[in-house]
Amino acid sequence: MDSVSKRDWYAAAAVCALLVLAVALVFGQTARFGFVNFDDNIYVYENPHMAQGLSGESIAWACTTFTSSNWHPLTWMSHLLDSQLYGQKNAGGHHMTNVALHAAVAIALFLVLWRMTGSLWPSAFAAMVFAVHPLRVESVAWVAERKDLLSGLFFMLTLAAYLGYVRHPFSWRRYLLVIAVFALGLTAKPMLVTLPCVLLLLDYWPLGRMPFSPSAAEGQIGGGSRRLLRLIAEKIPLFVLAIGSSIVTSMAQQNAMVSLDAAPISLRISNALVSSVAYIGQFFWPVNLAVFYPYPQGGHPMWAAVAAGAVLIAISAAALLCRRKRPYLLVGWLWYLGMLVPVIGLVQVGSQSMADRYTYLPQIGLAIAIVWGIADATARWPRRRLAFAAASCVLGPALIVAAMLQTSYWRNGETLWSRALTSTEQNLFAHSNLALIYCGDGRLDDAIALYHRSLEFAPTPKCSADIHYNLANALGALGQNEEAIAEYRKAIKLNPDFAEAHGNLGTALANSGRLDEAVAQFLKALKLKPDNAGINDNLGMAYYQQGKTAAAVVHWREAVRLNPTNVHSVNRLAKALATCPDASVRDGKAALELALWAVQLSNSRDAIPFDTLAAAYAEAGNFPEAVKAAKNALRLASREKNPALTESIKKKIALYEARTPFREPHSPSTAAVAPSQQTARNRVE
Repeated sequence: MDSVSKRDWYAAAAVCALLVLAVALVFGQTARFGFVNFDDNIYVYENPHMAQGLSGESIAWACTTFTSSNWHPLTWMSHLLDSQLYGQKNAGGHHMTNVALHAAVAIALFLVLWRMTGSLWPSAFAAMVFAVHPLRVESVAWVAERKDLLSGLFFMLTLAAYLGYVRHPFSWRRYLLVIAVFALGLTAKPMLVTLPCVLLLLDYWPLGRMPFSPSAAEGQIGGGSRRLLRLIAEKIPLFVLAIGSSIVTSMAQQNAMVSLDAAPISLRISNALVSSVAYIGQFFWPVNLAVFYPYPQGGHPMWAAVAAGAVLIAISAAALLCRRKRPYLLVGWLWYLGMLVPVIGLVQVGSQSMADRYTYLPQIGLAIAIVWGIADATARWPRRRLAFAAASCVLGPALIVAAMLQTSYWRNGETLWSRALTSTEQNLFAHSNLALIYCGDGRLDDAIALYHRSLEFAPTPKCSADIHYNLANALGALGQNEEAIAEYRKAIKLNPDFAEAHGNLGTALANSGRLDEAVAQFLKALKLKPDNAGINDNLGMAYYQQGKTAAAVVHWREAVRLNPTNVHSVNRLAKALATCPDASVRDGKAALELALWAVQLSNSRDAIPFDTLAAAYAEAGNFPEAVKAAKNALRLASREKNPALTESIKKKIALYEARTPFREPHSPSTAAVAPSQQTARNRVE
C-alpha cells in the first residue's frame, strides 16, 4: 500500500470512530460492575501489593512473582497503575481501562489489516466482528483477564512494527523495534509465543515475501530455499524469546498443571480436537457461553473426537488446495489453529475444558479467512461496498446486542455463576463459587444446598474433598459445629494432605473445647503448610487456652512475621508479652511496639487494641500513658456498648492509677478461635 487517497483516510477515521462507539455500547456498562470472586481478588482487591501502587518495591515484585501461576510483569504493573489512579477497590476504574485497551486493540487490528492488504472495507468488517463478538466479553469484562488485552495490543503493535520493517529498506532500528515490542507482549501474557509463526504466515500472504507466495513480486521469485531460510533466520531472535517465555511459564505453572494421571494424554488430545471445532461453532453461533466449561465426566466420546478430527483435516485440506487462488484461507486457518496451541489443553493447566478468553487472538484468523473469502466471492459485484455496508448494518447490531447481554452476566459474581449453571451441566466449579457468594451474603442454607447437590457429581476424590471442606465451613458459620467437624473429617479422609481442612478442623475442635485434638490438627496443618499465618495464629490460641502462653507466643510471633497487618494476631502477641504471669515471657518494650502497631492497624477505632496498649505501657512502667490509653479504651468500649469490656477496663484503670501492671490469670478464659481459612480457593488459568 504505497499511497492512500484522502477519501480512504476519512473512511478509515470513520471506521475507527465506529469501532470505539461499538465497544463503548457493549462494554461501557462495566463501569457500574463490581469485581467477581474469580481471580479478581488475587489480582486486585485482596492483593496487598496493589495498595502500594507503582513503587520500586511493587515493580520489583511484579517482575519476580509467579503469583497466579504466571509470569506477566507488564500485566501486574498495569494493575498497580490502576490501583494508584482509581484506588484498589474501585472496580469501575479497572473495568474502564479494560474497555479502553480493547478498543485500542480493535482499532490497531483494523489499521494493520488495512495497511497490509490494502482492503479497507474487509479490514473494517473483520475488526468489527472482533470488537463486538460475544466471545470477547470474558476478556474485557473480567478485570483479572487484563493480560489478554495487553498482550493483544502488543500483538498488533508487533505486526505494525513488522510491516514497517518489511515495507522499507533493511534497518536495524526497525528490526530491533519488532523484537522489543514482541518481548513486551510476552511480559503481558505468554500466549504470544506463536507470533513468530504468524509473521511467517503473513510473509506468505498478504506480504508476498516468500518465493512461492501467490502475490510474490517478480524479483522475489526463484531461489526458494535460500529465501525461505532467510525469512526464518530473521525470526530466530523472536523464536528464542518465545522459547525463553515458554520455559519461564512452565516453571510458573508447575503447581497448576494437571498431572498425567489426572488428565491422561488421550483425554487431552480428544478435548483439544473437540474444543477446536467447538470454538468454530461458537464463532458462528455464540450461545450458552459460560465463564467455566467443565470436562464432561468420562471425557468426550470417541466418536466426537474422531468427528472433530475429520472436520479439522477436511478444512485444512480445503485451505491447502485453495492456497494459490485464495491464500487468505490457508493463512487464516493456520493462524487460528496455530494460536490455539498454547491454550488448547495438550499441556493441561487448571480443570476447564475450554474458555472463551482463549479465542481472543486465534479467531482473528477465522475472521480473515471468512471476510476475505466473501470479498473475493463478491469481487465482480458492481456495488460490493454497499453490500459490505448492508451486511455490517445487519450483523453489527446483532453482535452488539448479543455481546451486551453476555456482558450483563458479569455484573457480579452471583449473576456470573448463575449464568454458568444455566449454560452448562454438572458444573462443579460454578456450584462452588456461587455457594461461596451465598456464604458471604449470609445465605448459608442456600450454600449448603448447593454443596450437597455438588457432591452428587464430584468427578474426583480431591473435588469431593473440596466440597466437604466448603460445606463444613458453611455449617460452622451456621453454628452447627459437630456437623462441621464431621465434614472436615470427610475432606481429610479423601485428601489427607489438605492443610486448610486440618486447620479448620482444629478450629472447630477448639471451639468445642477439645483442645488437645485441636492442637494435633493444627500441628498436622503446619507440617503441610508451615508458612500459613492463620494456622499459626490459631495454634497459638489453642496453646493459650491450655495455659501454655510461652508456646502460644512462639506461634503468634510466626503469625505476625507472616502477616504483619493482621490486627488480631498483632494484638494477641502484644497482650501476651505485656500481661503473661511468667516473667520469662513478658517483654514490655516489644509489647509496646506491637500494641502501638495494633492501634494503628485498627485506625484507633477499636477498644481492644487500646486496652492492650494500656497494659503494655504499664508493663513498661509508664503508668500515666497507661491510664490515658485505658481511658481511650473505656470510651470506645462504651460507644461499642460492650459492658463486660467496660467493667474490665475500669478495674484496670484502678490498677494503673495505683502504679500496678495488669497480669492475665493463669487459666485464661476460653475464646472462640477464628477459622484459619474460610474457603478453598477456586481458581483456574
